[in-house]
Amino acid sequence: MNERFISIEGIGKRFPKKGGGSTTVFDDLWLPIARGTFTCVIGHSGCGKTTVLNILAGLDTPSEGAVIVDNQAIEGPSLDRAVIFQSHALLPWRTVMGNVAYAVASKWRWNKAQVRAHAQRFIDLVGLTGSEGKHPAELSGGMKQRVGIARALSIEPKILLMDEPFSALDALTRGTLQDEVRRICRDTGQTAFMITHDVDEAIYLADRIVLMTNGPQAVLAEVVENPLPADRTRADVHRHPLYYGVRNHIIDFLVTRSRSYDAAAKASLDRRNLAVVRPGLPTIAAAAEAPLARFVGSEVAIS
Repeated sequence: MNERFISIEGIGKRFPKKGGGSTTVFDDLWLPIARGTFTCVIGHSGCGKTTVLNILAGLDTPSEGAVIVDNQAIEGPSLDRAVIFQSHALLPWRTVMGNVAYAVASKWRWNKAQVRAHAQRFIDLVGLTGSEGKHPAELSGGMKQRVGIARALSIEPKILLMDEPFSALDALTRGTLQDEVRRICRDTGQTAFMITHDVDEAIYLADRIVLMTNGPQAVLAEVVENPLPADRTRADVHRHPLYYGVRNHIIDFLVTRSRSYDAAAKASLDRRNLAVVRPGLPTIAAAAEAPLARFVGSEVAIS
């Protein structure tokens, strides 16, 4: 990867233990992320995914290491980074327009008409035109999350951070909002970083899927580069010939390989240069050095 728009550099997180000592949640994480890409992190509960996102948001600090965004170290929250949480986190006394306009006014010193016009553009973008005057109590769960998305995007952040934003929604609403987020990110070139437990969600949304081992002392194990076409749609993604290779590779990691990373395996990782895996496709090195490579499921076997 040539551009390091976001650079996670050696971060770790430790918490003090009662009676002395500390517990290491994760240690020595390195990850470069290019501008305009959609990155998902997958791992089991307790591995520290949300803590990594909170560090990116400036809501938490690493015990060591740093995160660099656009050549500047993160030292706290910033309007350059917007977060969509699992819950909508709306202000209940404000309307849809009021919630989005509040975010807009926090970034730009515009007059009221300018603020409302800018907020309206993002309310329209998430399909809530006509609901501007409603309060959160009058909205469905999916509509509340749409307001949260509009509010996050309205400040035109450099990075959109998402902490399992669709996990509490029903399947139909979840799918609709995934479609909306994918469309918006592609249309605007938004850089997005998302954590999820949903393998199919990651395959549909992400350009790269980062696999994280079990905690405590979790590490980033590898990066799965999504081989599916960028213009994929929900209706045809599972029909793509590489879909099950990618899916099986990730599930195998979650079910088997993530649990088998002992101290020796972690010690052998090149953490600064994570392996980039392209399930179903030969690696660049394999293609160059072994023209007789053949495909076996999602792996590459060399003749």
